[in-house]
Amino acid sequence: MAPEIVTLPHSDIPQAWYNVLADLPVPLAPPLHPGTGQPLVAADLAPIFPLALIEQEMSGEKWIPIPAEVREQYKIWRPTPLVRAVRLEQALGTNCRIYFKNESISPAGSHKLNTALAQAYYNKQEGVKRITTETGAGQWGSSMAFACQLFGLECVIYMVKSSYHQKPYRRSLMHIWGGTVHASPSDRTNAGRAILAATPDTPGSLGIAISEAVEDAATHADTKYTLGSVLNHVILHQSVIGLETKQQLKLAGETPDTLIGCVGGGSNFGGFALPFLPEKLARPELRLIAVEPSACPSLTKGVFAYDFGDTGKLTPLVKMFTLGHTFVPEGIHAGGLRYHGTAPIVAHLANLKLIESRAITQNTVFAGALQFARTEGFVPAPETAHAIAATIAEAKKNDGKCIVMCYSGHGHFDMSAYDAHLAGDLEDYEHPEAKIAEALHHLPKVN
Repeated sequence: MAPEIVTLPHSDIPQAWYNVLADLPVPLAPPLHPGTGQPLVAADLAPIFPLALIEQEMSGEKWIPIPAEVREQYKIWRPTPLVRAVRLEQALGTNCRIYFKNESISPAGSHKLNTALAQAYYNKQEGVKRITTETGAGQWGSSMAFACQLFGLECVIYMVKSSYHQKPYRRSLMHIWGGTVHASPSDRTNAGRAILAATPDTPGSLGIAISEAVEDAATHADTKYTLGSVLNHVILHQSVIGLETKQQLKLAGETPDTLIGCVGGGSNFGGFALPFLPEKLARPELRLIAVEPSACPSLTKGVFAYDFGDTGKLTPLVKMFTLGHTFVPEGIHAGGLRYHGTAPIVAHLANLKLIESRAITQNTVFAGALQFARTEGFVPAPETAHAIAATIAEAKKNDGKCIVMCYSGHGHFDMSAYDAHLAGDLEDYEHPEAKIAEALHHLPKVN
């Protein structure tokens, strides 16, 4: 039998990030300038990103070396273990083999720190003093606050209002690491004030929070903006997950049949699954499954079109599966998955049918989370639990497959959500088709 836990030494932390753009069978559609509609050039991004990250965003090189300073900080928690979920297998009575890549052991409790450290490093190298960003559930915000603390940068975070109130201890983490946190929409930006004037009781959204963070960065000379998902360079940095997983599966003597990850913007799924794209192209039966909430079904009910990445229409237009930049999902507890669009790379591969997608309701998600916690012991984040629920469904097919899941973060600050589920008070949201249609009506016209 394969070992229950497969670990790697510090020397096996990847030396370079994997750039999936080099292996795409069809090129990615270019991002467009929001004003001119023309393909974006590096100078267009200079007001909000440092040059090194702009170069990575547009690079076609297959391997991007990881700076020694970033690899040294990765040693705090990387490589992360690959764990055989034997107790879950036994509880399910399945003949499938289930593994999970445990990204929850980072200081901030999720995979987000893989790119937060890299982005903080490159900003520091270019003399940036202050970073702005958004956060949904708070995993990205806490990761960025920790990374800024390590590299001596000021960190200002716009946190989606529903999560700001649902997850106070995530805010506490950001404060411990020196971050300043504002509930979004706020009265600090033109974008925030406009939203509050139109809908004062809005729960907020990642699209709104992005607008505020981008505006803040663009109006301060010493400031740059960072994004925790969606962009090419973010998925590039997250590739350490999949690269390590490949090594560990080889040590375990396994060939994966199914790879599963949750998707909001797409960073953990992209970093975990897309290093396996060459294998998928050579072995079509390998399945890559992206799982999202039924309350925010971008991949399953959105359209593949150019759209803004934010509500305030400040970002470039990117081609993705989108529910429309004006879409505001319900305040579900998986705050990190409440995004109207998807990473262009993930959307592109889904459009090419190289990635499967499915949407799951909130109570199904938490039922899977409880079964996992009661067998494996780890309490997952609501976002992560989407991947768990899909993994359980696949394992119940009892077809002897090797299923590997990205355990993207822990749920230690999500106890109110678990309490609500256990009390039977958690609502299942299926976002109304009419509201999706209304949001899609506002998609930009692109020639």
